[in-house]
Amino acid sequence: MDRKHLKHQVACMRKSLFDQGYLDDQFMQLEDLQDDANPNFVEEIVASFYSDSARLIQNIEQALGNRPVDFGKLDDYMHQFKGSSSSIGAKKVKMECAQFREYCCARNTEGCIRTFQQVKQEHATLRRKLETYFQVTIMHMTLVFI
Repeated sequence: MDRKHLKHQVACMRKSLFDQGYLDDQFMQLEDLQDDANPNFVEEIVASFYSDSARLIQNIEQALGNRPVDFGKLDDYMHQFKGSSSSIGAKKVKMECAQFREYCCARNTEGCIRTFQQVKQEHATLRRKLETYFQVTIMHMTLVFI
């Protein structure tokens, strides 16, 4: 693949992530912080997000399985998850987290369970999309420096 084609592919993938509502302006702000001294900054921040969120998902799954459900604890976990999602610009994940928190406030266990499935689905979808995006970006950067 030539440089021009890869550059176009990277731009299209990035635009698609925003157009489809997976990412918001916060992601662009992270990109603005990336420079030659730290060319993988965004990828490292996203990797850290996925590491932290794996722990939160496990905690939420465990808390949803407890009876009686501790909605305060669930809301705390999801508040952390929503904040982390917001910090990388994960728009759809953040929106699902907000919906989950509404069900927590309403003490609606079924709503929490249903919405948590959506949170996990959006989380996994974004992960796949970003992994592909970063792989293509790395390929492009490799060709630029050859």
